[in-house]
Amino acid sequence: MTRIACLFPGQGAQFVGMGLDLIADVPAAARLFDQASEILGYDLADLCLHGPPERLNSTACSQPAIFVASLAAWEALRVRSPEVVKQCQAMAGLSLGEYTALVAAGAIDFRSGLRLVQVRGEAMQRASDASPSGMLSILGLDEDRIRTLCDSARHGDTLQVANLLCPGNIVASGSQDACQRLATLAEEAGAMKVIPLAVAGAFHTRLMEPASQLLAEAVADCDIRVAQIPVISNVDASPHRDPEAFRELLIGQLVRPVLWEASMRHLLQERFDQFYEVGPGRVLRGLLRRIERKVSCECVAA
Repeated sequence: MTRIACLFPGQGAQFVGMGLDLIADVPAAARLFDQASEILGYDLADLCLHGPPERLNSTACSQPAIFVASLAAWEALRVRSPEVVKQCQAMAGLSLGEYTALVAAGAIDFRSGLRLVQVRGEAMQRASDASPSGMLSILGLDEDRIRTLCDSARHGDTLQVANLLCPGNIVASGSQDACQRLATLAEEAGAMKVIPLAVAGAFHTRLMEPASQLLAEAVADCDIRVAQIPVISNVDASPHRDPEAFRELLIGQLVRPVLWEASMRHLLQERFDQFYEVGPGRVLRGLLRRIERKVSCECVAA
């Protein structure tokens, strides 16, 4: 029997033009963008469809944009393939995408989820502005080697593994100087590529602690219910339904590494064999194929 899991993308998946077909063809998706504009105080659909790119790519705007576009794609899936939604037995989202998964799983309503994402994005932007920092995607080196290189490049600054995405694709996060030192060491160690990510700062490190404090206040005020479908947490790569667990995990997620490869391996070990990437881009499909080449993953585009 086919076991279905749905995956939701994180920051970086955004692009100018996303949501165009959904807004035009799926009334429920168009309504989400209208509701989002009321909550956010700006025309989100116009930003997604027309940019400008520098504003869409900012942390404060990209996170709400991806969240809404992904849920619009979820509504499209609900209309076009209702059997997939009914048969979905697990969900996961990459960093920001975990909020999308919680809404799709019925643990948080759309308005509350968007408000949390808005607080999260703005708080992360402020924390990044306060401390020049960044993230590096390192291809072709294993986790132990990258941790050793981080130790050598740290020099008392913040620098750590932040995203464990798939074999040979690991992201490190830290101060700008430490990231520059790490890039040099990784290239000397034989990395296939070292790619600075277009993000505001060192996400998933202690430099996000000011943001986690602001997020904690918003999470405390949010009505979180028992999830109808288990959601795999980035923090521990385990399924959860309990509201109090989600409160702790969402706050911890900002300062702890994203265990994406471990999350996918958990689903594969539980015999999930049909995946859907719901939202903009195809990044999660590519990562999943690097973990298990033969697995089926369909994209529900935003």
